[in-house]
Amino acid sequence: MKVNFVDLKRQIRLYRKEFLSAIVKVVDEASFLGGPILEQFENDFAQFCHKKYCVALNSGTDALFFALLAYDIHKGDEVITVPNSYFSTAMVISNIGAVPVFVDADHLSGEIDIAKIESVITKRTKAIMPIHLYGQPCDMDPIIALAKKYHFAIIEDCCQSHNATYKEKLVPVTETGAFSFYPGKNLGAFGDAGAIVTNNKVIYERVLHLRNDGSIKKYVHTSFGYKSRMDTIQAAVLSAKLSCLKDWSKKRRHWAKLYSSLLVNIKEIKTPIEMPYAYHVYHLYMIECEKRDGLQAYLKDHGVDTIIHYPIPIHLQTPYLALGFRSGMFPVTEKRAKSILSLPMFPELLESEVRYVCRLIHSFYS
Repeated sequence: MKVNFVDLKRQIRLYRKEFLSAIVKVVDEASFLGGPILEQFENDFAQFCHKKYCVALNSGTDALFFALLAYDIHKGDEVITVPNSYFSTAMVISNIGAVPVFVDADHLSGEIDIAKIESVITKRTKAIMPIHLYGQPCDMDPIIALAKKYHFAIIEDCCQSHNATYKEKLVPVTETGAFSFYPGKNLGAFGDAGAIVTNNKVIYERVLHLRNDGSIKKYVHTSFGYKSRMDTIQAAVLSAKLSCLKDWSKKRRHWAKLYSSLLVNIKEIKTPIEMPYAYHVYHLYMIECEKRDGLQAYLKDHGVDTIIHYPIPIHLQTPYLALGFRSGMFPVTEKRAKSILSLPMFPELLESEVRYVCRLIHSFYS
């Protein structure tokens, strides 16, 4: 049996009519940048996230980048984040000349270790970028308390956590969050796309200028900016998908529950833990396992695609090694990087596929 890690073709087959109708509308109106279709998605996604504003952009990376700029993060400022995420989260901090300050992962959740944050706060700390990894929110109340105590901004990285909730409140829990709509995300476009949602009008207006050459009125430029506009076709596709997101989240949770029930008795496997404050939407179903590389090869030989998220922690990537980071600095992250494995996870999975994957894992360890 062949089991893809993510099967976008299956989703397209199921919703082909809706997707094509949305795209044809854009073509018929010949409105490829901006316009009512894009604005409708921005309004709908802001409302979905329980926020006042949404600015559609061309990637989640730019959403994080613009959020930092909008919050006046400058050269030499420190931004707290984690080393066990995708490279671009730290990269955008470094690209503006700010300093990423890493905090190790919690050994249970894989999220930022709350107990270790306060020890790295300095007078130069201007923001924290908590990442809601794998589809599970961080423990936000202690982060909010620290931000109030030390007067720094919170920018939530929600790129893997569409429709996730913290204590029944959708992320972003605080005023601003950044999203990616990369095709494989829980809410994915047909190409690169991203967005910022916020309740802060000043942040909203700054990002509007940043995405379009410092302009919100044609040929009138009030600042320097960038070119980061979401194509209207992507907005149309995302609008077509948005109404399905809650149902897709339930299906992901169903498959996660089945995986965990079938793997629970394998002593060499640690299944993901859903924290008591979280509604986990399982962008990734990530296990920790012994003989990880052997298991991955065995699954591949039997037709099952898996991915390691992420095999090299950010602080051990070449640009950060050049800045003085070294192995051993973040032991939980480094240990997890050697044992984690993401199993196939998408709403359109079949029960037979999940059971097949789990039978193979049992076979490998027997």
